[in-house]
Amino acid sequence: MLNKSQIKQLIEEKELISGYVSPDKQLTPNGFDLTAGEISEFTSSGAVDFSNNERVLPETEKIIPKKKTETDEYGWWQLDRGIYKVKTNETVNMPNNLVAIAFTRTSLLRMGAFTQHGVWDAGFRGKSEFVLVVENPKGVQIKENARIAQLAFLSAQETESYNGIYKDLK
Repeated sequence: MLNKSQIKQLIEEKELISGYVSPDKQLTPNGFDLTAGEISEFTSSGAVDFSNNERVLPETEKIIPKKKTETDEYGWWQLDRGIYKVKTNETVNMPNNLVAIAFTRTSLLRMGAFTQHGVWDAGFRGKSEFVLVVENPKGVQIKENARIAQLAFLSAQETESYNGIYKDLK
């Protein structure tokens, strides 16, 4: 697993991550915190099959964050119990010798909510999307740019580059 200084070096030299809010706050001893850039609700069903020839991505609708006062720079999402799609502010640019896995930040867990993720494959490049599940019966408030998940980077044997439909997601 890469440590803070290794991740920082890859950010500076290889643009491992861009579009971040504050690298000093987001870099952790063994990872990098991802921030909430957009939160959407699902408005239709999806479909998945073995070959992806019949895959149907569900439609979503962005939830507009609301400012608590006129002078606030950022707004808040008030989320009821349910499942939401998150798109991060950050763009990840994985080299062919790294993979990443993500974990929910414990601050979010303590509020009764968690994130679920796939693997960031070697060669993946783009914005990250994952689901946010709110289990707290009273809901949760999340401020724009809140740190909600942490990426951990693992060394891997050099491999072919990810080439799925989510590559270069903006």
